[in-house]
Amino acid sequence: MAPLQPYACDPRASRGRRHAQAAAPTRNDFQRDRDRIVHCTAFRRLVYKTQVFLNHEGDLFRTRLTHSLEVAQLGRSVARELGLHEDLVEAIALAHDLGHTPFGHAGQDALDACVRAAHPPHARFEHNLQSLRVVDRLEERYPDHDGLNLCFETREGILKHCSLRLARVLERREPGGVGRRFIERSQASLEAQLCNLADEIAYNTHDIDDGVRSGLLTMEQLDAVELFAQCRAQAQQAFAGLGGRRLLFETLRRMLSRQVYDLIAATRAALDAARPASVDEVRAQSPLVRFSVDMQRQGAELKRFLHRNLYRHPQVVETTDRARQVVADLFAIYAGDPGALPAGVAALPRPHRAIADYIAGMTDRFALREHQRLTGQTLFS
Repeated sequence: MAPLQPYACDPRASRGRRHAQAAAPTRNDFQRDRDRIVHCTAFRRLVYKTQVFLNHEGDLFRTRLTHSLEVAQLGRSVARELGLHEDLVEAIALAHDLGHTPFGHAGQDALDACVRAAHPPHARFEHNLQSLRVVDRLEERYPDHDGLNLCFETREGILKHCSLRLARVLERREPGGVGRRFIERSQASLEAQLCNLADEIAYNTHDIDDGVRSGLLTMEQLDAVELFAQCRAQAQQAFAGLGGRRLLFETLRRMLSRQVYDLIAATRAALDAARPASVDEVRAQSPLVRFSVDMQRQGAELKRFLHRNLYRHPQVVETTDRARQVVADLFAIYAGDPGALPAGVAALPRPHRAIADYIAGMTDRFALREHQRLTGQTLFS
């Protein structure tokens, strides 16, 4: 294991919390952030929020919770080799999907359309910003402040993407805060950069697993993807006669390993060339956590394949269309009849923002039950 490098984030040099707190006697600040995330309400809800397949479609498909755990495992493994701060990587990974709506990206797209229609032309819903909103404002666990009061470094890692317009809004609220880098076009920490790519490795690989398990993808189809075909051939050469689920798992294991080792090697080469001596020097560079050019190409091919053959599969599209209807119906009902909302939500200022927060916090199964209660319709059996 590499020692903590000078370009890694160090909790002793953190830019701090929005509300000052005394140090803990047994944990560093990034460990405290991780623990706060694990114990928060939004984290527990991830177990019933889905990736590609909705919660009712099977018990073995990935959820936002299992995905977040996979990202954390991959991120920590790479951080350990590169001398980055493992606890910070884990905290960012576990929190990065806290703002996701029910029903995956279909739910996000539907809620974004509702918010834009309610407050044109600039209002939007975006899950990265919502994840930050969860940890900064929506969690209600402490007597003297809203949110989880996480360190700056954790919060900037959670905010993976942000438009320039929203970054300026964040900057007005928090000068020099997590929105500043999108205005300056600087980079986040190496730990945050690492979580972005660990997220990519995790969802590309486990979407293959879920796609084959569902019957929507076949291994023969996947042989059109260079990375999969190479790893499958290696698995079959190493284990004569291997087939079925064991062959798939061995292929996916090799795919994960190849991507992780490529990420470590390419990032080490980039760090050796740039020689950053501090986190501030990291922020002034182009992204340093990266894949090799060849792995970038193979990863892009895999993404195109999944988009064409899985995410746009007629069965998935039909399901996600109904999921969008659930979200749109709920938003319209709540906007037209605030009495349908829980009293605490209905009493909040900015009602459309409160409705978006309420729906975004729902699990798949709660949203379906609520939709059935309010409309009398059963869209999913």
